[in-house]
Amino acid sequence: MKHKQSKKKLISENQKSFFFEDFIEHNNKQKKSVKSNLTEDRFYILFSVFFSLILIFSISIFNISTEDTNHRVIKKNKPYSSPLRRDVVDRNGELIARNITAYHAAIKSSQIKNKENFILKIKLNFPDINLTELKTNLENKKYFYLKKRLTEEEKNKIWEFGEKGIVIEPFQSRIYPHRQLFSHVLGQIDDDNYGISGIEKYFDRELKNNEKLNTPLSLTLDSNLQYLIKKELSEAMNDFKANAAGGLLMDVNTGEILSLVSLPDYNVNVRSDISDLKYINQITKGVYELGSVFKTFTLALALEENILTPETIVSNITKKVQCSKYQIGDIHEFPESMSAQDILIQSSNIGALLIARKIGEEKLKNFIEKIGLLKKPTIELEEIGQPLSFNWEKCKLETVSYGHGITTTPLQAATAYAALANGGYLINPTLELKEFNKKESKEKIISEQTSNEILSILRKVVTDDKGTASFANIFGYEVGGKTGTSKKYFDENKNLNTFISVFPVSEPRYVFLVILDDPKGAPHIKYNYKGQKISTSRNEAGWNSVYVAGKIIEKIGPILAINNNEVDKTHVVKKNN
Repeated sequence: MKHKQSKKKLISENQKSFFFEDFIEHNNKQKKSVKSNLTEDRFYILFSVFFSLILIFSISIFNISTEDTNHRVIKKNKPYSSPLRRDVVDRNGELIARNITAYHAAIKSSQIKNKENFILKIKLNFPDINLTELKTNLENKKYFYLKKRLTEEEKNKIWEFGEKGIVIEPFQSRIYPHRQLFSHVLGQIDDDNYGISGIEKYFDRELKNNEKLNTPLSLTLDSNLQYLIKKELSEAMNDFKANAAGGLLMDVNTGEILSLVSLPDYNVNVRSDISDLKYINQITKGVYELGSVFKTFTLALALEENILTPETIVSNITKKVQCSKYQIGDIHEFPESMSAQDILIQSSNIGALLIARKIGEEKLKNFIEKIGLLKKPTIELEEIGQPLSFNWEKCKLETVSYGHGITTTPLQAATAYAALANGGYLINPTLELKEFNKKESKEKIISEQTSNEILSILRKVVTDDKGTASFANIFGYEVGGKTGTSKKYFDENKNLNTFISVFPVSEPRYVFLVILDDPKGAPHIKYNYKGQKISTSRNEAGWNSVYVAGKIIEKIGPILAINNNEVDKTHVVKKNN
């Protein structure tokens, strides 16, 4: 019994020892297994993190390597990525103004580590930058502009410096591919993208309309016509040593302006303050006495009132007429009696004066106001002139009859001529291309019969041996018109020479005006005058403004697609037949 108990005790002790040792061993094995699993988990996590980082960096490096440097700039605002102003195009869809993303180069001085080296780079690559000012700015300013309005080449040069302190700032810039060709029409914008003159200012809200950004603003202008007219006017300024020049081509039925040139002009891509008066818009802003072109209005009213006919003889055309304390005269000798149409053809001041006296002051005053010569013109520009006011005092009737003592803008004069030519309907000149409504009600100032009679006489001003505009008689274009040589309102020593033409007179479509400011004689020009080559120093409108207009009409005629048919030898407008 005792033996069994001791054996049982031994087994029990041994079993206890067995179970204890087995637990320890099992526990140690379990700990080793947990530790091993934890190590493996950490390895996989770290591997995943490193792999993800490598993948991210690889993608970033790839994107940077393929990215256009034009886009590696600081984008402060989303609008920089899209145009903030609409395109402007001519009547044929040719681009004449567009917004693009351009750049300024700014400097963070604290991030330029080697300032001497940086200044040396600037000196070598941008010699126009003031190095003294640059040094001062680097020392005293935290942030400043190194150069504004960078060209693409300049931007790339600066970018290649690799300087952390250089900031390339994007901004919206307006570019004008034709530079100065449309300067007096387009105008300019400021650095904040607001229009400050011309079309840019007049249509500022429309041009910044986000809903229309993809639809260009279409103008009535024709780039080809504008180029040709400007080229000839520029040559005329040189030939005749004129101070300024202007040209206006307008549709007599719609009022659409196909060309408006004012010289001197300026490059609208160069942002600058234009304060010199010589840069005013000669056509819309200039206010002048236009002289004998007014005689056409006097005769038109007399015809409309049935006071006379084109063939009516006007007698007592003396060389001088006393009017109050003033003496009015003609430069040239005229017959004592002339037909009404010959008074216009040969341009007699005294003849026009006598016709005006037949009309009377009240009727002439009302007619001039009715055709808009004394009003501020209406057009899509803010650069427009206001005709000078005057009182209808003694002798005003007489002087106004031939264009002395009354001022207007060339735009208004051309618009009035368009009404005389289109059957008598007043039109509104416009620069915005839009659908023309032929049924639109227009005010009628003269009858179609008077319009036809005036057209016939204007044609004779060009074709008659004694007419003042023979140099505009370009074969095939049936040009009619009237000259005006006047003294400048504020300087009696200078002339303003004008020619307003209408063509073709058989079916009027265009009115074309040319002005030259104080032209001189051009003896170097060989004029083809009545079949002979001559030289002269004369500086009346017939010898310069008409001469220039003839050259221009000959060049622009094919573009305008006018039929090349010679006018009827009788010079009678077809509408009368």
